[in-house]
Amino acid sequence: MPVCSDCITGLDGWGDELRCTLCQRQVSHPASLDDAGACGVCLSRPQVLDRVWTYGPYQGGLRQLVHLLKYDGMMPLATTLGERSSKTADFGSEADLVVPAPLHWTRRLERGFNQSLLLAQVLARRSELPCVPRALRRKRATPPQAGLSGARRRASLRGAFEARRSLVEGRRVLLVDDVVTTGATIEACARALKRAGAKRVTAVAVARAQLAQRAV
Repeated sequence: MPVCSDCITGLDGWGDELRCTLCQRQVSHPASLDDAGACGVCLSRPQVLDRVWTYGPYQGGLRQLVHLLKYDGMMPLATTLGERSSKTADFGSEADLVVPAPLHWTRRLERGFNQSLLLAQVLARRSELPCVPRALRRKRATPPQAGLSGARRRASLRGAFEARRSLVEGRRVLLVDDVVTTGATIEACARALKRAGAKRVTAVAVARAQLAQRAV
């Protein structure tokens, strides 16, 4: 794998700053968050996700490694990035199964793999939970989300996902994706899972784009 050990060991995760448990914006005082750790911005609109975890900001070396995995097909990096993501919380105590954010079959055929599935398999092994990719499917292809605002992303993804009730009803789902930008994708996935009866949906991703990056 053409990535040196220094680039991997030097990956920057989040520091000790206080952040919202949903949007992960940094806040200056604990009083800015409710008892569950959500900020006022998130509380101002209905939430379908119960919690969002990410390893670090979508910048620098972390962003480069995500790109190498996602766009250059360096699939062994999924192990490194998945293991880093697994350290952000004790997922095994919060979920019954692991479900990757799905690609439409045309995109999966074009890319040759689903990076979120590779990450989910790592997280499933680390947390000793079953990985169930068939629990959620992308039933409609959508245009590339890069460059779209949060509102346009949400509109584009409306009704794009479908979950299998027989696999998720009454269960706590750990939803896995590579990057959270506006949050539109994981929200659409969580909405489909909740419609199918999922009891709780917690999302984990390698990186979270900061506010200035979210249109990129």
